[in-house]
Amino acid sequence: MTLLPAIATVSLGRSSVGHNIIEKIKHASLAGFKGVEIFFECLETYALELGDSNQGEKASRESLLEAATHTRQACIDYDIKVLCLQPFMFFEGQVDEQARVEKFKLLDLWFELAHLLDTDLIQIPSNFQREGTTGDIDCIVADLTLAADLGAQQSPQIRFSYEGICWGNHIDTWEQTWDIAQRVNQPNFGLCVDVFHIAGRVWADPAVAGGVRQNGDEALRISLEKLVREVPPSKIFYVQVGDAERLPKPIVLGSPLYTEGVKPRMSWSRNARLFPFETALGGYLPIPAICKAIFTDMGWEGWVSMEMFGRCLYDTDEKIPEQLAARAAESWALFTKRYSLEQADDDHQARL
Repeated sequence: MTLLPAIATVSLGRSSVGHNIIEKIKHASLAGFKGVEIFFECLETYALELGDSNQGEKASRESLLEAATHTRQACIDYDIKVLCLQPFMFFEGQVDEQARVEKFKLLDLWFELAHLLDTDLIQIPSNFQREGTTGDIDCIVADLTLAADLGAQQSPQIRFSYEGICWGNHIDTWEQTWDIAQRVNQPNFGLCVDVFHIAGRVWADPAVAGGVRQNGDEALRISLEKLVREVPPSKIFYVQVGDAERLPKPIVLGSPLYTEGVKPRMSWSRNARLFPFETALGGYLPIPAICKAIFTDMGWEGWVSMEMFGRCLYDTDEKIPEQLAARAAESWALFTKRYSLEQADDDHQARL
């Protein structure tokens, strides 16, 4: 099987503490990655740096378009491809009609940004907005179907990858995202399968001692068998791979990671994610079992993105992007060795 290594720009240091997107792209390329997921926060921070100082906390449309243009040029300079623009958050299931209208207006801007970045893929995570959304499946499908229709009208066409976030309000499993994708039933609408979110929902629970759900192994086995049996590989547009720390104490009231109103899985994800196979740093998720299902049993091919969130991303040391890129590259090397994978050559990369 042939895979292409990518990394999320946010996983090389937070732009909010000074880690510039151009530097992160450079270090991703130097570490051997062939693609990057452009995290919108990274792009917007860069746009604020480029734009009028009077534009406030949110970058103007003009500044965002300029930032996308410069970012694309950096990718050309460093010979790296933009895999996708993400995350298009808090989109589906808006209860307030005006909020829904505003989301579709924002989507128009994202289409422009995607074209400038030379990517045909936008990732949508399942909604975890605290209020103002519905779990009504017909409403969710209607929103995502309209997005797919609008994307299909773009030139070049824009695709969407829908990701089940393990702390989502209404959609928090890959099974639910696959059900929705089948209902949307558009060729430009597929899945982003995230190893962390599969493990984090069906197998792990950071709110219990030991971090593992009762009967987690059996639940994971059933889930993976269903994934292999039911999902055509062509409907998985890309895969994200990451691990997470086994916490010394569960995230409950009194825990340093506990925040009132924040789901434990979200707090865990934001503070304790790791690159795959970083067991020396506390990684404990069943990455091998999930990867075997996707890459061996399914025989899936395409882009594989290293995604990590953690406290270290807020370190202001200017060497952080380089250090994290090196960590991710080591993780990728272990990943390819473990599964005897081949990296795509340039011709195959173009087809993927």
